[in-house]
Amino acid sequence: MMAHIVMADDGIVFDGRTLDERPLGGAETSFIEMANALAARGHDVHVYNKCTQAVTHRRVHWHPIAEGLPETADLYIANRGDKLIRQVPGAKKTIFWIHNPAGYLLKWRYQWKLALRRPTIVFSGASHAGTYPAWGFAGGREIVLYGLTDLFCHASQRPAPPPPRAVFTSNPLRSLDWLLDIWENAVHPAIPAAQLHIFAGMATYGAAGQAKAGKMGPVLERAAGLADKGVVLRGPVPKAQLVEELTQARLLMYRGDMGETFCSAVAEAQAMGVPVVLEDIACMKERLIHGQTGFVTQGAEDFAARSVQLLTDDCLWTAQHQACLDHQRRWRWDDAARGFERIAGW
Repeated sequence: MMAHIVMADDGIVFDGRTLDERPLGGAETSFIEMANALAARGHDVHVYNKCTQAVTHRRVHWHPIAEGLPETADLYIANRGDKLIRQVPGAKKTIFWIHNPAGYLLKWRYQWKLALRRPTIVFSGASHAGTYPAWGFAGGREIVLYGLTDLFCHASQRPAPPPPRAVFTSNPLRSLDWLLDIWENAVHPAIPAAQLHIFAGMATYGAAGQAKAGKMGPVLERAAGLADKGVVLRGPVPKAQLVEELTQARLLMYRGDMGETFCSAVAEAQAMGVPVVLEDIACMKERLIHGQTGFVTQGAEDFAARSVQLLTDDCLWTAQHQACLDHQRRWRWDDAARGFERIAGW
């Protein structure tokens, strides 16, 4: 069936074109990808957010949220914000889609609105769903994994293992300083020719990034100061360029973070055939197949040892590279959109 779908977000300024133009955070990226996927499946999708002007992109109609939302829809998807929960009151089905650990939903300004509206809350994994207690108000709880952006799903098997180049593609505040310690004290001494390319910075978060500049700055400055130890500070890049960079990478190194509920960076790397070393924090172990597409480690020493192993052992790397391509690029945004259709009862 072709349904009338309304999606709303009241966070930062972006529209459907932004994903092609500059780096974006995971929640915004996922929101755009879901809108595009639902439209590609034949639905009439209208997005209301802080875009600066109305635009239609990839069959999705984007509207400034200040113009007001419609009263009705076949499906209403409210993204994150409490002020959105009670909008589109005549919607036949309402989904409240969250992207961060759910503790913030326990604030009264969320709970009373969730109690009245009873939307189905959509989480991005089992660990994420576990952050919302059973007594919290909801009209249902569902898990729909983020899809993989199609760009990341067409890598070929590499003819030979690449040089020892590791990458970091997440938020610098998510343990980049911890990772730099490991690189400086363990990985670089073991492999002097190795490089760590850091694709991170404030541009990913728009105006909100400026607010984080005070905290990010010292971490990024430290990274820049480790150039003589193989650390290369690259800054954030759009998805299309990141795909090219991952074709040259051998390993993604990322500790993980308690604020992480899915981690697209880890999923994207494996889809491109790049194994990952991470720690057993929050949702991280859900993202890879331990021992096959990377390693889930316990502590800095284990993390360093596994990283050195994947950067130097060509047989191990080749096996994990192939396993990534075989197993870690099957779930796309079209599959996630079908998950939302299932919740809507179609």
